Amino acid sequence: MTSEWTDEQLNAAFAALADPVRRALIAKLSRSPATVNELAEPFPITKQAVSKHIQVLEQAGLITRTRNGQRRPCHLDPAALEAVTGWIDRQRLIAEQQFRRLDAVLEILKEKES
Repeated sequence: MTSEWTDEQLNAAFAALADPVRRALIAKLSRSPATVNELAEPFPITKQAVSKHIQVLEQAGLITRTRNGQRRPCHLDPAALEAVTGWIDRQRLIAEQQFRRLDAVLEILKEKES
């Protein structure tokens, strides 16, 4: 079941996802947890900059960090991602319903012309 997020939470998540670096971090974390050093590897930016991106994602509720000895891996929060995609899916369904209604009206008009 998709958990409902508040508008404020959704705003924070979408703002966090607006940045291409943060989207790339989310994509990498969707495959497996990773440390800041591991996440920073492919980017031509400093580890400090990657850390700031991670903080934004964490504050938006999209990722969490755990402590494993000296390691502090980041983890994607699947429930958070599900809440965001659930909102998108609901908007898509509304739009699809409107298009189906429009298609029905156009079909009726086409039949009347024939």
